[in-house]
Amino acid sequence: MINDNVHYEKDNQQAQSGYQSGKSEVQHMLRPGALARLMRPVRTHLIICALLSALGSAAGFAPYIAVAEIARVMLTSPQAEGAAAIVWMWVFIGASGAGLRLVLLFASSRLGHYADAKILHDIRVRIIRQLGYLPLGWFRASGSGEVKKRMTNDLEEMHQLIAHALGEVVGAATAIVVGFTYLVFVDGRMALVMMAVLMLMMISYRIAMRSMTTHMSRLLTAEGKISAASVEYADGISVVKAFNSGGKMMNRFFAAVREHATAMRAWASETRYSSAASRLLSSEMTVLGVVLIVGLGFVSMGELTMAALLPFLIVGVGLPTSITPAIQGAQGVRKGRVAASNIEDLLSREPLPEPESPQQPSGHKVELDHVFFSYDGVNNAVQDISAVFEPGTVTALVGPSGAGKTTLANLLPRFYDVSAGSIRIGGADVRDISSQTLLSSMSLVFQDVVLLRDTVTENIRIGSSDASDEEVRNAARTARIHHVIERLPQGYDTVLGTGDGGLSGGEKQRLTIARAILSGAPIVVLDEATASLDPDGETAVQAALAELATGKTVIVIAHRLHTIKSADQIIVLNEGRIVERGAHEELLSFNGLYARMWQAQQKGETV
Repeated sequence: MINDNVHYEKDNQQAQSGYQSGKSEVQHMLRPGALARLMRPVRTHLIICALLSALGSAAGFAPYIAVAEIARVMLTSPQAEGAAAIVWMWVFIGASGAGLRLVLLFASSRLGHYADAKILHDIRVRIIRQLGYLPLGWFRASGSGEVKKRMTNDLEEMHQLIAHALGEVVGAATAIVVGFTYLVFVDGRMALVMMAVLMLMMISYRIAMRSMTTHMSRLLTAEGKISAASVEYADGISVVKAFNSGGKMMNRFFAAVREHATAMRAWASETRYSSAASRLLSSEMTVLGVVLIVGLGFVSMGELTMAALLPFLIVGVGLPTSITPAIQGAQGVRKGRVAASNIEDLLSREPLPEPESPQQPSGHKVELDHVFFSYDGVNNAVQDISAVFEPGTVTALVGPSGAGKTTLANLLPRFYDVSAGSIRIGGADVRDISSQTLLSSMSLVFQDVVLLRDTVTENIRIGSSDASDEEVRNAARTARIHHVIERLPQGYDTVLGTGDGGLSGGEKQRLTIARAILSGAPIVVLDEATASLDPDGETAVQAALAELATGKTVIVIAHRLHTIKSADQIIVLNEGRIVERGAHEELLSFNGLYARMWQAQQKGETV
């Protein structure tokens, strides 16, 4: 028991620490007015939707009021002249109200879902366009999970707000106002009693949910870690079984589960009394008990008639059922505000600036002039890089891991802007060339292969959207992948997706090289493009690259040095700087870093 208490206190301390940091994070990400700005295109629809919901909820109270009034008539003067007419009048009012409620709420729901579909379509289009403008650096820093959250979780919260929560809040608020107004006319004192009970319920609920956003943020973060650990374990199951090494993966999973449990325990501990009080006060039995005790007390003192007590038993007892949707709708509004802040934060991200007066490159000579770049603004990933890549030549960038090779490849198409210095293509600074012109002048083949869930033909056609089928096949032949595609179940019509049609890693890489060939771009950047190829595939691709390089500026980032022996220029990088440059034989004669890397690889191949 003592150990349990120690762990409990420790968990509570961790929970409070996480609560404070989570609270700060949530406050930081909220953008005042974001929801109103995003909803502006459908504001009129939402106003009409809210009005219809209010009218529908008001009409929905008519049957309860009708029952109460009929009961009062039957108790006070059932034999009086005109009593039957009054009863039938209330029957008509109740039935009409019920029917009108169905019609109005149906119209409100249809209009709300229409507004929801319209605005979410617009937001999705805006997000997709924004993602096309954002620099690659944002994706590297945020990861695909950030994009997924905006496109799925946040948009789902917006859907719940527009299509459901808004109508629930307005409808419930209207029902409460209509119900209390009626009860005030029946008896003001009893209405105040009802008000006191429900106000206590709302206050206790407000206390219980005062930090809901922060706690939910912690819980969702923990759930994300649980999900990531589960996927990691599933993806690496073959390694786990082969080496019996599941301990570390399971430890990460258990740590995420403990974090989730700690966050849930902290929330439950904080709200255990206020939550219980709100649940007790929102119970119809509690309200019924209060109404009966107070009401019968007034009746016994002659201050209230049984006929006047009946509406509180029929209408008043049902009021908590209206407050619960109002509270749930208010939660939806809060979640919608956070989601809107997240979405607007993405939409407001500044893309790399476009030139006001774009320049056109004169040729395809690439020049690096004293280039510096830092990812974090402090440590330079590349430092004082100057080099010239001539058209019709192949330049290889080599060096140990972390030397800055891929960073340079990302700077050429302006995925990032240089921190200092300049990169020129055809004499024009890349910052003065429009993004469309710059990217259309380059074919990029990176180490990480990306294939779309589409046919082989369309995957190659990415290189040139208007290319004919014959041009696609010619590009595949040049990339030495045509014969592989012909063996696929539907040939060029095979849809790639899960498993990528049975293509090996090297074959998928050659497919992306076919894209580069099809594009015909005068500048080709290959980042470890042959890293996944077997010897036969490597030989075939080297022959394809030789054809691709004719008359073009080719920049190759290579790990296997024998693949770039014939390069016109080899630049050796180390710790972000150029330490050697020259042709293969020349670099070997220097007996420097390149010679040591070459000798190490030759020994490895011999072994």
